[in-house]
Amino acid sequence: MSPAANRPEQPKIGVLIRAAMFAAATAALAYVAFPLPFSPVPITGQSFGAMIAGLLLPPRAAMASQLAYLLAGAVGLPVYAGGRAGLGILLGPTGGYLWGLVAGSYITSAMVESSARRARIPTTSRCIAASIIGGVVVLYALGVIQLALTARLGWLQALVVGALPYLPGDVVKASVAGIAGARLMRYR
Repeated sequence: MSPAANRPEQPKIGVLIRAAMFAAATAALAYVAFPLPFSPVPITGQSFGAMIAGLLLPPRAAMASQLAYLLAGAVGLPVYAGGRAGLGILLGPTGGYLWGLVAGSYITSAMVESSARRARIPTTSRCIAASIIGGVVVLYALGVIQLALTARLGWLQALVVGALPYLPGDVVKASVAGIAGARLMRYR
């Protein structure tokens, strides 16, 4: 057996290019930000970028796109909400939501991939469900945990200021991502 036969398949250049494009899209969507007076967590478009990446990329590529986004901000590029950057953001009260983009995009993609095994193109409802689970539930779980720990809030208080006010809008955002993703899947 040749050494090349033992190597895992290398990602196709198209998947790498799309992952880079989704990292850039997430960065651009971070500038769609609305601060709330009662919470350190702004409303942003970042999660929409992660949801779409999860819907349209394989799991590892979706995760890599969001890791590339986080890395860009960690090294100082102003790509986080409000044009912020730095490792301190990833380790601060809102950092869990950023880490949630990575985990959420992977979970969304894995759910879509699982659905695609049954049907070539997952249904719109499955895409919406994947976006809600990966882009809302997973993102909130990591975000609320880090918010509670770094801001020294009780769990209920962290949930009240870091998740509940955003839930209706994020469910709408996930639904729009699911609908758009299901339609765009026909063209990949």
